[in-house]
Amino acid sequence: MTVATEESFNLQSGRKLAGKYVVGDLLGKGWEGEVYHVTETSTGIERAAKIFFPARNPNNKTIRSYARKLNRLRNCSILIQYHTQDSFYTRGQKVPFLVSEYVEGELLSELIARQRGKRLEPFEALHLLHDMVTGVAEIHAAGEYHGDLHSDNVIVTRYGLGFKVKLVDMFHWGSATRRHYQDDLLQLVQLFYESVGGKKHYAKQPAWVKSICCGLKRSLIVKKFRSAPVLRDYLAKIDRDNV
Repeated sequence: MTVATEESFNLQSGRKLAGKYVVGDLLGKGWEGEVYHVTETSTGIERAAKIFFPARNPNNKTIRSYARKLNRLRNCSILIQYHTQDSFYTRGQKVPFLVSEYVEGELLSELIARQRGKRLEPFEALHLLHDMVTGVAEIHAAGEYHGDLHSDNVIVTRYGLGFKVKLVDMFHWGSATRRHYQDDLLQLVQLFYESVGGKKHYAKQPAWVKSICCGLKRSLIVKKFRSAPVLRDYLAKIDRDNV
């Protein structure tokens, strides 16, 4: 295994962490670290372990802040719920990690890659965006923000036309500001844009899709959708006959 860096831990399947957890697949990766599927050896219960890059976690400040943030947001249904903290050694370096619930599903990036044309149908993407916005609105209502919304941080389980969505990672630095909330909205719109095919297919998208994407222009998006609830309500009111 390579030494823990800001790029990757590259944990191999079957490795044990802290003598308590067996590593499975990589679930997601963000600026602060990586999230792995692990199995608790004493019970066989599946968990998720977020392992922090040492350079992003000076004096364990990041992991403490992150755990407290997850605890404050424990009633937000879109977030994976925190259980405990532990650590393991790699090449003489002690690396802490958080253990959380494990959610079955697949990364949004993988779901999109499996689709015909590597994109979702607009109506499916609309349902997905609505579910994500609803969850992020709960986070914002609690006075927090996500800050790292991308297709490798979203776990999706499909239920017919609907989706169950969980976020496997989030950013934590500093108190939430209006700019942070706006960034979350921009990232959500970006995810929708990517889900329906991105730049390659944008010109041929129906008008209602473009009305959400706003050409990915920040000024237009934040003016039109001043908050997550505004965007959520806008999506709910889109005329289904036009979808």
